[in-house]
Amino acid sequence: MQTSGTVNAAGNVPSHVMLLSADSITGDEVCNLQDEKLGKIQNIMLDTGEGKIRYAVLSAGGFLGMGDRLFAVPWKALKLDAENKRFLLDADAERIKNAPGFDKDNWPNMADASWNSSVESYYAR
Repeated sequence: MQTSGTVNAAGNVPSHVMLLSADSITGDEVCNLQDEKLGKIQNIMLDTGEGKIRYAVLSAGGFLGMGDRLFAVPWKALKLDAENKRFLLDADAERIKNAPGFDKDNWPNMADASWNSSVESYYAR
């Protein structure tokens, strides 16, 4: 996880702001609040219309990368744990196991409004 600050309009770098490259978070672990490993970030999905990250694609359930299922987790559901170089998700392992997922060769249309709504509501707290 590689980080850098940003410069605001006044030319100052706010200390609370952190920018991460997509490459630096690919492969980062995602754990729940009970410190159980849920999976790893395989990719991120950008909403080019709004200019923000929409989903982190979580790889979970396989062994050594084989048989993994993929899950689109809304970016806003993840919290950065910079100290441990990982992300946290308020969900237990069973919830992830039962989440709407897909395989690496059959990605859903993430721009579809009904798919988006179902995923967002699944992770809503």
